[in-house]
Amino acid sequence: MKSYLKVIALGMLVISLVACSKTASKDKACCEKENENCCKNKKEMKYSKKYTNADFYKDGKFNADVALQAYKEMFEFYGIPYTPLMEKDMWIAEFGLGDFEHVGMGGIFWVNDAEHGYFAHAIYLLPGQMIPEHAHVKTTYPAKFESWMVTKGWAYNFSEIGEPTPGAPEIPEMHGPVKSKTFIIQNVGEVVHLKKIESFHFLMAGPEGAIVDEWASYHDGAGLRFTNQKAKL
Repeated sequence: MKSYLKVIALGMLVISLVACSKTASKDKACCEKENENCCKNKKEMKYSKKYTNADFYKDGKFNADVALQAYKEMFEFYGIPYTPLMEKDMWIAEFGLGDFEHVGMGGIFWVNDAEHGYFAHAIYLLPGQMIPEHAHVKTTYPAKFESWMVTKGWAYNFSEIGEPTPGAPEIPEMHGPVKSKTFIIQNVGEVVHLKKIESFHFLMAGPEGAIVDEWASYHDGAGLRFTNQKAKL
């Protein structure tokens, strides 16, 4: 009798283990399916504008802390770590135009070597944000030549060289007229070069913002020329 009961107990244990195994497999499949959906949803999610000038200015004064928070949130969305070096050396430019929502940028110079003549820069643009139109002219150093690659989001890359491109985005009123009338939409992984030394150009982020790598010859701030004479760093 005892042997019989042991057999029954063992059989029930085996059945339970098989049932648990099937349930676990089903749960795992469900979890994997959910992860697939989460990954799919993550890919389909797009970064969008969260801040306006009402956030960036208080009593007419620019609040750099709010601007930094806006960039940090964009970094988090795109999986960009905010490193101690960025905390130390990242800068934010409002350009004195009072319209950071539309005309402004963040950035960090990874290297700017006058002796060896090379430069590496990360450009951070919030959704719809524009770098003021500018050119780099010759000083005691050669005029800067540069190339850009979008790593996150996308951007309009404008140049004064070439025929006007139809369907251009609106230029912010506070910036004023631009010389650059031709543009391309620059997507992730695409590399674009300055069309001509000392020519005017600018970047404007699309509605998802843009993070852009720039490589160039030495950047001499004395050679920077803005179209809008009120713009300044």
